[in-house]
Amino acid sequence: MSESEAICLVGWGAISQRVAALLAERGSPFTIVAVAVRDPTRERAGLPAGARLISQPGDLAATGATLAVEAAGRSSVLPFGRAALAAGMDFAVSSTSALIDEAALSELVALAQANGRQLLMPPGALGGIDALAAASRLSLAHVEHRIVKPPRAWQGTAAETLCDLDALQAPFSFFEGSAREAADGFPQNANVAVISSLAGIGIDRTRVTLVADPHARFNAHEIRAEGDFGVLEIRLQNRPLATNPKSSEMTALNIVRLIENRAAGLVL
Repeated sequence: MSESEAICLVGWGAISQRVAALLAERGSPFTIVAVAVRDPTRERAGLPAGARLISQPGDLAATGATLAVEAAGRSSVLPFGRAALAAGMDFAVSSTSALIDEAALSELVALAQANGRQLLMPPGALGGIDALAAASRLSLAHVEHRIVKPPRAWQGTAAETLCDLDALQAPFSFFEGSAREAADGFPQNANVAVISSLAGIGIDRTRVTLVADPHARFNAHEIRAEGDFGVLEIRLQNRPLATNPKSSEMTALNIVRLIENRAAGLVL
């Protein structure tokens, strides 16, 4: 990829702001040429120098971007993904809960293939997805994904109707089900269940447990997979984003890694 690659960020929330700040701090050789927001007339602090504000998917083509990075919520994935891929851009998805819609996923993959581009899925708050995806080349028998976060990270979600988050004295598992059900019911907290499921045995066979733990300091992910390759066990404890406890610092870092790898001589 060109060292002067132009990027459009879809969304200007906590994740996009952190990504932009990290790219600037690291002197990464990329230009953020545009930021897509719902209301471009509203003043926003900290926008990258020279970035134009857009609001409609149809505005993407005129930005000159070669990569669009979505971090705006699942309702933005399909319209902006369609527009980006049709305009000859690669499209990176953060709000992966949108891809529980099999028709939407199939459409975006087909668009990417037809236009010679890629639908990219950074690992979000996870690590070890490369190993899980590699293991899936043989038969996988079982994949479990357990997500443990402090109670405040579950505030404003359906977890509030399933337990008293403020009164918890011990870890409480308030949800057990498929990755599809977890991502659909808890899109801000369980987007990553889509990533682990697509890398492994699929969105309906991957089992997910969601836990509120009053003693937790970090957002934790525990993945266990068994198959012909052997046994995989991964446990990460991620610092929450300072501006959004529902997400993790690793989410922004994995997007930065994806972007920087596009210009790197050595890709890891």
